[in-house]
Formats: sequence, structure tokens, C-alpha cells
Amino acid sequence: MVVVETADGRVQGVNERGVAAFKGIPYAAPPLGERRFRPPQKVEPWAGVRDAGRYGNMAIQEDNVFGLPPDLLAMVPLYGTEPCDEDCLTLNVWTSGLSGAARPVLLWCHGGGFLTGSGSSPWYDGGNLCRLDDVVVVTFNHRLGALGYLHLEDIAPGFEGAGTAGIRDIVAVLEWVKTNIAAFGGDPGNVTLFGESGGGAKVSVLMALPSAKGLFHKAIIQSGPAVQMANRDDGSRTARQFLDALGLDAGQAAALRTLSPQKLLAAQAAVQEKVSAGAFADRRRFGFNPVIDGSFFPGGPFAPAAPDVSADVPLMIGSNKDEMTLFHGHRPWVTEATFANLADALQSFLGDRPAAPVIAAYRAAQPGMDAAQIGLNIVGDLGVRGLSLSIAERKMAQKKADVFVYLFAWETPVLGGRLRSCHTLEIPFVFDTVETATLTGSDPARLALGKTMAKAWIAFARDGKPGWPAYSKSERPTMVFDLVSRVENDPYSPERKVWEEKQ
Repeated sequence: MVVVETADGRVQGVNERGVAAFKGIPYAAPPLGERRFRPPQKVEPWAGVRDAGRYGNMAIQEDNVFGLPPDLLAMVPLYGTEPCDEDCLTLNVWTSGLSGAARPVLLWCHGGGFLTGSGSSPWYDGGNLCRLDDVVVVTFNHRLGALGYLHLEDIAPGFEGAGTAGIRDIVAVLEWVKTNIAAFGGDPGNVTLFGESGGGAKVSVLMALPSAKGLFHKAIIQSGPAVQMANRDDGSRTARQFLDALGLDAGQAAALRTLSPQKLLAAQAAVQEKVSAGAFADRRRFGFNPVIDGSFFPGGPFAPAAPDVSADVPLMIGSNKDEMTLFHGHRPWVTEATFANLADALQSFLGDRPAAPVIAAYRAAQPGMDAAQIGLNIVGDLGVRGLSLSIAERKMAQKKADVFVYLFAWETPVLGGRLRSCHTLEIPFVFDTVETATLTGSDPARLALGKTMAKAWIAFARDGKPGWPAYSKSERPTMVFDLVSRVENDPYSPERKVWEEKQ
């Protein structure tokens, strides 16, 4: 048993194989009743010693938001096993020591878009990073979906900040870390934000927030670039759709604070169904995402340029070679793809851009690939790699902090190898939790890559240098992570050039 004094009271953690772990620590008051849809409020201090041996509740969310088939869903633990509840504003800390030199802090933003996920996924256990080196790891839960991102303030009084409530929760986590992490052996002056998928999008947004300036000092975006988010009109449109799904008008919005979470989830699902039918390129604008309000969230986050507020923050950013096999590899447009029908299948992803020239460019670059692989590569580069490289270039143009680019290329053998280097696959390597991650298979050769990647993330957190050259437009050095990792200049250059003028 280990006890630490925080600004709100004492917490008692547990020793997990030599690492002190503290779970379920509240960083803000429960957002219940009149606090629903409002910015996070301060925690009520407690007397005595609070048990911090178990994770807190997960945020209210739907099961299997992304419609993964059962065989995949079992292998991709987006969340833990705790109950879902609005009382979810808690965080978790792992530390390799409570005394001695101040340790680098790695603060993880979980994936799942802005709709699902939790900081208690077994993939995100911070213990192995602490065993590998002298660091502190923090994960957390925050409000998701409509409860975190319903932009009502332009159509209903009393809902100021509702469209950014979930991201304000994360700022509250950063403030908690600044105040308390030294008591856990961490350095509040050396905090690295990192996140994957929706977690990477959260990091992107946090880089544009004035209120987060100075609360973190380095950033890592893993397969989650957010260049442009919803504007006020986008957010108001979603809010009206949400009210319509509940049979309410704007004048009845106050009723949203009394409805059950289940009713809110049903309305959220109805809105998301419409979003899913829309253009892939608009997925960050429509539905439940942080809303650019012009004040708390001034703009961007990376459109038309990298945010000035984080210009001095070094960035590591990257993607996986085969991002979309996870989401689309099992869908009919892929399993039945031919070069005769691929253009029609891709048009909903590409919007107004003609599909045929894009397909032709990829076929020229990858002549040995079939239609299914070409289609998946196009969608992955459109939605993840191309946007990631745009962020890298816009950040680099500021000439105030280094940018490092990576590409994860290791392919998992599970499910007959059809997933290749899919979305999310790098996470257990980053956390060095590969041994227990069924998505990675059982080949012992993969274990060394986990150590390699975890050490690179820790090195970046420690001093901003992950172990390969900073990105430049002349050379474009990219660390390719595989069983034999290596630096390549401008990998998949012809494919990159398809998107570079379109971001």
C-alpha cells in the first residue's frame, strides 16, 4: 500500500510488480444534474485516505460504435470492464518512484473518436513503461459523445461551453497534473501528451487551446490527425438534429439535464447514423466533436496553419501502413472490389474529387496490389497518413520546434494476416503490453519491437529526441518501425504526392 497527499486529499494506491499504481482519482466534480453539459468544476476535497486501487467508471457510451465484427472487437480493447456512468471524471497514475529526480510524465489520451473508449483499457496499462524506465504515466476518462460535445450555446441559453465540455475535462486533467504530479515523482515541467486515433485528434485540439498552453511540453499524434474541426454552424446543426431525435425544440433544451443517459445515447445514435452516411472527409465536422467557438477553442487546430499557441512544442506524428483494414477490410466494398467497381466504391470517401485519377496513381505506384488493397490504401492515406504529413509540414513551417515522423509497418499474423499493419496495432508496442495483446499474435520476434518503440516514446518524452532525424521537406526522414526498424527518406513518395496539394 502506498499513500500520496494530493491537493484534494490523500490517496492510497497499490504496488503492481514494483510500480506504484493509483487508479480512479477524481480530477473534477461529478458532472451530474445541473453540472451536466457544463465545464468541469473543482473536486470537493475529502477527509481521510481515499482508496485508489481500482479504475473509475467509464464515460457514458455505446457498445461497438464502429461496428467491428466480433472477431475483431474481441482483439481491440477500446475500453475496460468498468460500468458506464456520468460520474466518470477520474484519472490513473503509474510511477516508477515517489522520490528522487523528477520523472518525465507521459499523459495518454485514449482513442475511440470522441464517442467511445476509456483510460482503463488493458492496452494502456502504464506499468510496463515505468518498469522499462524512470517515468510517470497518466491515463484518464472524460465526457464523450453528446454529453461532452453538444454545441447548444448558439441556440439555447444556459449551455455555454457544452460543445467543448469533453475537451475542457482534459484541460482539467492537465491542471491536476501541474498541481499534483510532483507528489507522484513526476516533473510538472516535462509533460508529454500522446494519443492514438481519437486520442491523437484530442492532442491536435489541445495544441490549439490557449488554456492548455504551458501545461504540456511535447506532443505525440498516433494515427489521429485533426486538421479541421467543427465550426459553430456545424455544431448547431448537430445540436438541432439531436433535439429533433428527442422530439424537443431549442426552447425545451433545459429538459436535457433531466433525461436519462439511455435516452441521450439513443438520440446520439440517431444523429451518428446520418453522419456515417455522409462524406468521409467531413467526419470531424459533423457529429459529436469539439466545436471551434472562437474563444476557448479559437480555430484550426491545424487549418490553415499550425497553431501559434503551441509553436514551441516538439511534435512526433505518424501512422500505420494499413490503417483501414481494421474498419473496412471486412466490408463488401473491399471484399468484392475489382478495378471495374472501385471508383464507384471510393467516391463517397473522396467527395468531389474524381476517383479514377487517384486509383491510376496508386496502381502505377503499387502495380502488384489488387483492387481491395489499393482501395484500402487510398482511404487510409486520405484519412490518416496524408493529414498527418500535412500537420507535420505546417508545424515544421513555424521553424520553432522539431517534428519527427514515423510509419508503423509491422504486420500482424492474426486472422490469416488480412489486417496487416492496421489501425491501433502500434498501441501495445508503444506501451510495451505486446505479450498480452492478442491482436499482435504470438511470435516471440515481435517482443523486441515493443521495447524499441516504448524506448523511443520515452526518449522523446525525456528530451524531445526519439532517436532519428527531425523531419525536413528536403529529405523527409521517417522512422519505419518493423522487426528491423530503419530510417527511410520519403517512403511511399508517389502516394504522398497524390494528397499533398489537397489538404
